[in-house]
Amino acid sequence: MNENLKNYLVVTGGYWSFTITDGAIRMLVVLYFHQLGYSPFEVAMLFLFYEFFGIVTNLVGGWLGARIGLNLTMQIGMGMQVAALLMLTVPDVWLSVPYVMAAQALSGIAKDLNKMSAKASVKGLVQDGQESTLFRWVALLTGSKNALKGAGFFIGAALLEWVGFRGALTVLAGMLALVLIITAQLLPAGVGKMKSKPKFAQLFSNIPAINWLSAARFFLFGSRDVWFVVGLPVFLYEVLAWSFTEVGSFMALWVIGYGFVQIAAPKLLRHSRHGRGPGGGSARLWAFVLALFPAGIALGLQQGWPADAVIVTGLLLFGAVFAINSAVHSYLILAYSDHDKVAMNVGFYYMANAGGRLTGTVLSGWAYQHYGLEGCLWFSTIFVLAAAVLSFALPQPVTTTSASAE
Repeated sequence: MNENLKNYLVVTGGYWSFTITDGAIRMLVVLYFHQLGYSPFEVAMLFLFYEFFGIVTNLVGGWLGARIGLNLTMQIGMGMQVAALLMLTVPDVWLSVPYVMAAQALSGIAKDLNKMSAKASVKGLVQDGQESTLFRWVALLTGSKNALKGAGFFIGAALLEWVGFRGALTVLAGMLALVLIITAQLLPAGVGKMKSKPKFAQLFSNIPAINWLSAARFFLFGSRDVWFVVGLPVFLYEVLAWSFTEVGSFMALWVIGYGFVQIAAPKLLRHSRHGRGPGGGSARLWAFVLALFPAGIALGLQQGWPADAVIVTGLLLFGAVFAINSAVHSYLILAYSDHDKVAMNVGFYYMANAGGRLTGTVLSGWAYQHYGLEGCLWFSTIFVLAAAVLSFALPQPVTTTSASAE
């Protein structure tokens, strides 16, 4: 096996393992702290530092990975996630809002170090001009990751019922610590390390396409989290009277299906047959299509249609179209970057992603508490439309050597 490919697979395997714990801890925190009597807005605030420090980490993480190597950034992230999981195993009297926010901050930093490491690695495995291959590879990585995050939702909810909150956290921490040891042994030093040390001033992108794409990404992911993070699981548990396992299983299956659609996106869009990937026109079209679904679900609920059917059907359709949007964006950030600066460009782009998630998470709790799930869905519609409008500035990637970064 090619050495670069082997290194990438090890990085990806570590990322997948981390992703299971990331999905599980999110479901554990939402369900357990709601059970303890936290309001929806208080539950949302528990994730405030998770998303905020994700912004900071993505801004600095690409620069750090280019200086010390993607293997080290991944391992640092895994170690921090183990610590974050163990921090939450303390007695309930210790679990104040500031304490849990601090643990979630550590988890947010860890998650984005791992994401940046895996995503930035893809570019180095694909030669210039092979845009359809790049689209397939990044869609496979992103889609499989999301499928595993869905599995994490299920694992978190199931462990909460089977072994309790602290038992679940201990199991997850032990699993990830083992993966950390294995990846540290398999990866050589310096994977993804730049030959020249990048300056800190190079963190912010001066490429217009990347800036516009990052702005669109902010609103795209805000549109999902504004109803998915707090509003939806609390609605399913509180209004529709679903059990923890039912909530976790449904959201897990949704994310798994979402991941499979991402994997299939190149075939669904038929770009691989033409030797190229999608461009700004695809991002714009699919964003406008996506806006139909949160608006449709909100209207259905307001009309008094059966909530179970409206939520399940609408969420499945929203997930499929959202997955295509996300796959197109994930391809474009790599297509617009050159090999030398890909880690920093990916970090900048995911900084915007984390900013959208932060905004969506806070709005999810606030909007649900004041306006119910319908209010969350109308905010989602507005965010999707903003992403669509920003996508008018996105060009078709240039496939000649290095041109995509200019």
